[in-house]
Amino acid sequence: MTDNKQNNKTIDIEASWYNALQDEFGKEYFTQLRTFLREEKNKGIRIFPPGKQIFSAFNYTPFDKVKVVIIGQDPYHGEGQANGLCFSVADGIKQPPSLQNIFKELNVDVGMEKPTTGNLEPWAKQGVFLLNAILTVRANEPASHSKAGWQQFTDAVISTISKKREGVVFFLWGNFAKQKAQLIDSTKHHILTAAHPSPLAGGAFFGCKHFSATNNILMQHGLSSINWALK
Repeated sequence: MTDNKQNNKTIDIEASWYNALQDEFGKEYFTQLRTFLREEKNKGIRIFPPGKQIFSAFNYTPFDKVKVVIIGQDPYHGEGQANGLCFSVADGIKQPPSLQNIFKELNVDVGMEKPTTGNLEPWAKQGVFLLNAILTVRANEPASHSKAGWQQFTDAVISTISKKREGVVFFLWGNFAKQKAQLIDSTKHHILTAAHPSPLAGGAFFGCKHFSATNNILMQHGLSSINWALK
């Protein structure tokens, strides 16, 4: 996390998100989180995603542009995988199994051909907020930052969207994400639940049709649909 002196901020995050979340940045837990990350770096521990991509989900999808929220758990921990967007990997990186299953569902649901890339930046630019509940991880150590304080922050993010926005579609895939339903006002927003797309779920994810359902919801609200197609 780097200073953004140009915008007179202490967090390198898009301005509308900074304004919506600025109370969180001054809290003790967030100060401790920043200290923890600095100490990890000072120890020579490799952390993913790279510092400038920690807040990629926020920087690609401004607060007032969020149409859809997809909640993941923590970043990929393999070399070059994590790019700050949940389920997404950079161009040229092999698609992980969960992402492959997401693409299989998209093919059946909306007829999307399997893309050559696993980079979901085009979704983020259309208003799909790709949020991991934990924003960093040690290289090759899954869930290694799960107790660092990120979940308090991302719970606040979800609550803020719930309170300050209306008509947002939330994808809660798997038991971990479903627990976040308590943070969302279901009278103002749309909550779609399914099994996790991981192969460990035994295919229970398939048939959820969340992608077509989302576009129907958005159009009913007079909003443009999401073009799920990737290159």
